[in-house]
Amino acid sequence: MQHHSILRRHGAVLQALALLAAVVLIFWAVNTPAVVGVSASKRELPVYCVQQDEKLVALSFDAAWGNEDTQTLIDILNDHGVNTTFFVVGDWVDRYPDSVRTLSEAGNEVMNHSSSHAHFSSLTDREITADIEACNDKIEAVTGVRPTLFRCPYGEYDDHVIRAVNALGMTAVQWDVEQRATSETPVNSTVCKL
Repeated sequence: MQHHSILRRHGAVLQALALLAAVVLIFWAVNTPAVVGVSASKRELPVYCVQQDEKLVALSFDAAWGNEDTQTLIDILNDHGVNTTFFVVGDWVDRYPDSVRTLSEAGNEVMNHSSSHAHFSSLTDREITADIEACNDKIEAVTGVRPTLFRCPYGEYDDHVIRAVNALGMTAVQWDVEQRATSETPVNSTVCKL
C-alpha cells in the first residue's frame, strides 16, 4: 500500500515537472526572436506618410465622379503654385480625357485609383492586376506617363492587395488626413480646417 502511495506521488511530481517543462518551452519559443520572426506575419501596409526634414504636405485628390469643378480646382492650385497628385479611376479617364490631360499638363501627377473602383479585398490577385493595369493603360494613353502610385478604392486593403500592387512595381499610397467638402461644409470652410 505504501509502495502505491509513493508511486502516485512520484507520478504527480513527474506530471508537474512535465507541465512546467512544457510551459517553459512554449515561453521560450514565443519569445525567441528567430522563432517570432518565422511565426509572426508581417502586415503589408500602403504608404501613409514619408519622413522629411522639412515641414511638407502631400496634397492629393481622388477623382471618381463628375468633373464640374476640375478646372476651378486646377486654377486655384496654379494661382498658389501648388502641384498635387490626382488619383483617378479608369472610368473617369474614359468620361473626361480632356480633364485628365489638363491635370497632367498643369504639372500635377495623375495616378491610379483603379479602373472600376471595386472592393479590392474581395478580388483575386489576377483580378487586381487586370484592374490596375487597365487603368494604367488608360492614363498612359492620355498623359504619356505610366502611373507608379496606386490608391486603393474606399481605402480598403489587406496583405494580398498590397502584395499585388507591389508585384506590379507600384507603390500603394493611403491618405493620412481626410477632409471632405459637403453642402454643410463648403470648400472655403474645408480649406480653413486643413
